[in-house]
Amino acid sequence: MEHLTSSEIFLHVRVLLGTVIGLGLARLIMTVAGIIQHPKRARSSLLHMLWVFSMIIELVLFWWWELSLYSVHEWTFGVTGFLVIYAMLLVLIATILAPDHISEYSGYEDFFLKRRRWFFGLFAVVAIFDVIDNAIKGGVYSARFGDGYALQAGTGIIVALIACYSSNRALHLTIVGLHFVYQAYLMSKYFNG
Repeated sequence: MEHLTSSEIFLHVRVLLGTVIGLGLARLIMTVAGIIQHPKRARSSLLHMLWVFSMIIELVLFWWWELSLYSVHEWTFGVTGFLVIYAMLLVLIATILAPDHISEYSGYEDFFLKRRRWFFGLFAVVAIFDVIDNAIKGGVYSARFGDGYALQAGTGIIVALIACYSSNRALHLTIVGLHFVYQAYLMSKYFNG
């Protein structure tokens, strides 16, 4: 693609990533709308709704943080493919929170807890993808957030693996609460850093 500049390629990659992320956002918003429209169809859950809103934030943040890809000077199909897979993993996590049918479950919380291994397993994979994404961008977040970035990613993987093996509601509420705190921390460091 010698005839395209890196900034022109970046624009196309951003549109593709935005399209993929938009699918996840739409799915989550439609789930919330369905709960509002038909509150008796399936029992709603604080735990599930907190993860839904946290994933909405996560998808928007991913889209925003990918602005740092402007610094990539050499675009390859491999880098583009990696980024699309990263976005697809996030959408897959969102889709787990937004099932088509939950009639065989007692409600959204029962569904979430029974699908937690998929949800948190994918979350751990996403943490690994984030480290690679950071390297592609040239260590943007390591520089902005300090040497603790790798520790944060490692901690996220460990917490996700613990959550895979526990169905304790209090633990899961604590984890989603910590995830909101972590997201707020990242936003404050990124936007005020």
